[in-house]
Parts: sequence; structure tokens; C-alpha cells
Amino acid sequence: MRTLSNMGFALFGAGLIAISYGLARFAFGLFVPSISDELELTAHRIGIIGSLPFISFVLATLVAPLAADRLGARNLAVLSGSFGAGGLTLISQASDALSLGVGVFICGICTGLMMPALTSAMQALVSRTMHGRVSSIMNAGTSIGIIVAVPTVVFLFDAWRFTYAMFAVLAGIGVVAAWFFIPSVSRIIPANAVPPEPINRQQWSRLIRLTLFAFTMGFVSAPYWLFAPDLAVTLGALSPGHTGWLWFAVGVAGLGGAMVSDLADRNNPPITQALMLMMLASSLALLAASPGQLGLAMFSALVFGLAYMSLTGLYLMTGIRLLPGRLSVGPVLPFMAVALGQAAGSPVIGALVGRLGYAEAFSVFAMIGILASMLSPIYPGHIDYWADWTEETAEDTAEEEPEAQPEVEETGLQAAYDQQLVDENGDPVEPAVEEDETTT
Repeated sequence: MRTLSNMGFALFGAGLIAISYGLARFAFGLFVPSISDELELTAHRIGIIGSLPFISFVLATLVAPLAADRLGARNLAVLSGSFGAGGLTLISQASDALSLGVGVFICGICTGLMMPALTSAMQALVSRTMHGRVSSIMNAGTSIGIIVAVPTVVFLFDAWRFTYAMFAVLAGIGVVAAWFFIPSVSRIIPANAVPPEPINRQQWSRLIRLTLFAFTMGFVSAPYWLFAPDLAVTLGALSPGHTGWLWFAVGVAGLGGAMVSDLADRNNPPITQALMLMMLASSLALLAASPGQLGLAMFSALVFGLAYMSLTGLYLMTGIRLLPGRLSVGPVLPFMAVALGQAAGSPVIGALVGRLGYAEAFSVFAMIGILASMLSPIYPGHIDYWADWTEETAEDTAEEEPEAQPEVEETGLQAAYDQQLVDENGDPVEPAVEEDETTT
């Protein structure tokens, strides 16, 4: 294994995420117009097929922590990349709905295994003080992968089989690179770290609220990921090649999502959640209203990309904070909820498109998103922490001095990681592997 620096691992991880998330999972919607025409698939059938990678993502995510412990980071990353290469190859050779569905299902397995493998490797290779920054860069790989897919649609919109074959080659290169650069270790837990306390009733309440919002966001976003290019072609009469620019706008705006989610954690998460969910819903309505105008369609994609990536980042940080010491659970639950929402939303939007048409179907989902955003005051945010302190100190406020008020927690993704492992005194434990050491 070759040693990578902190930033080197971040960029390498972003590349693998670009392949597994951007190409193997989210690029499918770009080619729906060409694929549905050649294979003669109805919108309802496309909706069912579009839900399969999210179902397999959830199934893979459930077994990923155990697989990481048993196989190690390197083998799990290689296995993930192999699923991606196989699924992309099968899609390129698909002759009917069944073979296409199997291909996208296998690609979802690739997506569900890759991030746990990289997280395990990060524990061994990256200094803890850099975990937040490295995670942000790796998460940006989704947007990078979406941007990479754009030229293939602009110039090869009628050659989707060749395009997916190229994607499979890239996945194969990723498999080889993972074997050389990722250590064969599982996630490292320092010996002096205090075991996490049992999940209490208040934590369950917050987790349920977070999960419901994440599920709703995934449900509302499903139409855009699956049918936005097809809507622009069918309803707006845009050239299939022009729809690639929608994904370019989604990818570019998504790069700013990590910054927005970090700022949200520093200010007011419930308000930011409401704003971003409202923007997500508005992007659907705007595209449905002006699909034939490329400029407005791209603006809709910009709004969607920023809102979607910001919300996923916000849900990630909230999940980490709600379950200290449980990195295999806290950040996983919201991502599973988003995927389940997308799995549920894909066949529903497909059925609605078949019955009502694109504009009406997208409008229904936009309405659901707007209604959900109005419930954002119950989103688990920092106001909950202050409420807890108020309840605990209500009986003896007269005896307490102003200095007894707890200090405001540090915020942002790095702070969320810092608060995961603590010793008996409640202080962060020292990293088990220093920055200049690696385990092979």
C-alpha cells in the first residue's frame, strides 16, 4: 500500500465517490430519455427501475459496518468498486427492463458500500483534526461525478451504451487504485474511549424527527433525479444534448452545499432546513413551469443542487451529533432515510407522470415539499440543547451564578467529529494513529 497525505486521501476519496455516487447512481436520470426510447419503457416502468438503486443502497448500508469490520477498508472498497464496474457494464448491455433493472440495482450496492469503506480508512490514515475537512471534500465527489457525466450527454446523448461502458472502465480503474492506496484495516477505536451510553428517549425523539425529514427530502427530490431531463425533452422540446447542462448546474451548485450545511450548523439548523427544503420544492415547480427555456431550467438545477447537497450535509452533521460515539449509526440513519424516500418517490412519480403528465406530477411533489418545510420548527437543532439545559437547571437558577451557564458548543463538521470519542473526563481522546503513521 502506498501512503497518502491527509489531502491526498481526501482527493482520492472524492474520486471514488465521484464514480460510485455521481456516475453509478445519479447519472442514470441523464440518460432516461435515450434509454426509454431505445428500450420502449413507460414512465411508470422507469420509475420502478429508478427506485432499485436506492433500495439496494439501503440494503448495502445495513451490512456495511459489519463488512468493514470483517473485510477491512481495502477489501470493502475493492468489493464496492467491483459492484460498480459490473453494474455499469450490465447497464451498457441492457436489452430490456429486467437487465437494466439488475444493472442499476447492482450500482446501488456499490454506492452503499463505498462511503463506509472510506470512513474506515480515514480513521487510520487521516489525523482527527482533519476529519471534518476530509469528509467535506469526499462528499463533494458526488457533485464532481455529476459534472464529469455532463460532456458525455452533451456530445454522446445518443450513445448511452458506449457512455456506460466508459463509466465501467473508470470504475475498474478505481478498483485498482483502491487496492494500492487504501489500507486493509477496520475502523480504529482508541482503548481509552468511553463506550457510548444507551440511546435515551430524548435521542430517539430527535432521531425520529431527523429521519422523517430526511425521508421527506428524499421523496421530494426523486422526480428531479429521475425525470428532470426527460421532462425538459418531452415537455420543453429541448435537445437531449442540452439536458446535460442541467446536471452541470446541479453539480456546480452542489459543490457549495458543504459550506452551506456547515454554516447552518453554526446558526439555526431548523431555519436552514426550512429554507433549503422550500428551495428544493421550488426547483421542481420552476422546471415544470419553464422546461423549454434552457436558462430558467439551468437556474432551477442550480437551486436544486444547492438545496439537495446542503440538506444532505445538514442531515449528516445532525446524525453525528445526536449519537455521540456511534459513527456507524449516527451518520448512516439520515442517508438511509433519504434513500428510502427516493425509493418510495421514484415509482410514485412514474405513476403520476403516466396519469397526470410531467407538469402536474412535479407540482404535486413540490407541494409536498413546501408543506414539509412548514414543519421545520420541530427539526432537531441547537435550540434543543439550550432547552435541555434550561430544564435541568430550572430548580436552582437562583443559586447559580451567570458563569454556570454552559459554554456554547463548537459547531461545524469537524466539531461534530471531535465530540464523537471522549475519555472518562469528557475530553476528546487522542488519535490512535498519528498523521505520519499508517497501518497496512
